[in-house]
Amino acid sequence: MAKYVFVTGGVVSGLGKGITASSLALLLKSRGYKVFMQKFDPYINVDPGTMNPIQHGEVYVTYDGCETDLDLGHYERFIDEELNYTSNITSGKIFSSVIEKERRGEYLGATVQMVPHITNEIKNKVYEAANTSKADIVITEIGGTVGDIESQSFIEALRQIQYELGRENTFFVHTTLVPFIYGSGELKTKPTQNSVRDLRNMGITPNAIVCRTPYELSDSIKNKLSLFCSVPSENIINAVDVKNIYQIPINFYKQKIDENILKQFNLPIRKANIKYWEDLVNTVDNLDNSIEIALVGKYVELHDAYLSVAEALRHAGYKYKTKIDINWIDSETLEKNDVNLKEVFKNSRGILVPGGFGTRGIEGKIKAINYARVNNIPFLGICLGMQLAVIEFARNVCNLEDASSTEFDSLCKEPIIDLMADQKAIVNMGGTLRLGNYACKLKRGTLAYADYNQDEILERHRHRYEFNNKYRDVLEKKGLVFSGINEQANLVEIIEYPKHKHFIACQFHPEFKSRPTKCHPLFDSFIKSSIK
Repeated sequence: MAKYVFVTGGVVSGLGKGITASSLALLLKSRGYKVFMQKFDPYINVDPGTMNPIQHGEVYVTYDGCETDLDLGHYERFIDEELNYTSNITSGKIFSSVIEKERRGEYLGATVQMVPHITNEIKNKVYEAANTSKADIVITEIGGTVGDIESQSFIEALRQIQYELGRENTFFVHTTLVPFIYGSGELKTKPTQNSVRDLRNMGITPNAIVCRTPYELSDSIKNKLSLFCSVPSENIINAVDVKNIYQIPINFYKQKIDENILKQFNLPIRKANIKYWEDLVNTVDNLDNSIEIALVGKYVELHDAYLSVAEALRHAGYKYKTKIDINWIDSETLEKNDVNLKEVFKNSRGILVPGGFGTRGIEGKIKAINYARVNNIPFLGICLGMQLAVIEFARNVCNLEDASSTEFDSLCKEPIIDLMADQKAIVNMGGTLRLGNYACKLKRGTLAYADYNQDEILERHRHRYEFNNKYRDVLEKKGLVFSGINEQANLVEIIEYPKHKHFIACQFHPEFKSRPTKCHPLFDSFIKSSIK
């Protein structure tokens, strides 16, 4: 029977529930247990796929094609496990499912209510995650903070799970803020006390409290929280602010929270294998040098919009003991006539153009790609970045001046990029993109093949438009190489330009498969070429 860890938050958002959940999963996995992770988001959107990245950050895509919250990226990077459709559940999904069942008559004419129908649906998603993953321990993070109207049904469902399964099968971790008041020079516990009281009013007493704090809690503060919150003092956990987030699992390990969880579950406390993670922390804390990489995007005002890309760049830097300083460039600013690209990119050793949607900032991205190609600066294009690299090449090397994408101009004369055939009849925006893993056959003797060192790869996609094969011969004659193809649908997956120091772009999103202990091959070679 699976065991369940639930991570809730209180006081304020942004305390690091996702990192807390990921750290617990890493530690439990290091002790030989099969772990699966899950995120409940209270918003009514069915998934974040149609949400503005500047509002919500990047959309993370699982291998099976689910558009999810960016916290799943943290999960996968920490535990190095591929998650699936059961890993991200929203209120929108829950309500949609219940309404569909009601319309089909599955409730036999009953009045459909929050309890038991909505809460039963939530519980089913928790149990489904355990059944499909065959995990020993499922860790579920609840988005938002205790007291939010949106999350009340989730909290009630978790209370019911605790009642149904018992204390020996459930463990609640509550993350809170212990602020430092500079006027009095004190850490204050009242916000945590109030947050735990709110949680207890909803029928749940936490088994551990993770306290986000600028300074380590004294024993007296721990004892005070223990008394007021009915939590053992050894389960009052310091989550001290750190410069290196990879230090957090080590800090938790030293406080034995994973051992305390296993004790409550009556599971053997096996020896933890975290040497590889300690090595990572040591590497990140002792990087020898640094380089600047330009990231040219349209959502750069919120760096979380490109979270996985930024992380993948840093992962590759770790391999070469190099700190990656990202030069965040708004592509719209490059569209001005008086912009000096030489000045903009003067310190950048490589240029990356990531994915995106819509027409805004497109010409600025194309100018950046042209600057990289003409000046022999290492370049990596991702998704839209690949499409624009092809358009730039068609315009400036093949002299197809009107080359564009039907996404930007439905009547363009040279549709180098066009809507996929099976997308043309689609009306709904959400969940209808080409999503998840698709195979790609690599051409031997190419940069792509050298990077991966294998004939076929599986990578995650999120797009609607594709390269138009009618233009393939024209571009190949001018030196562009199509080094990765999805043979099933004859779709271009990777392009490169061998006459350049390092110029490669892909239709998929390699950043989703990068790990801090194992960087992605495309980011590896991009950073390697940028260092040289």
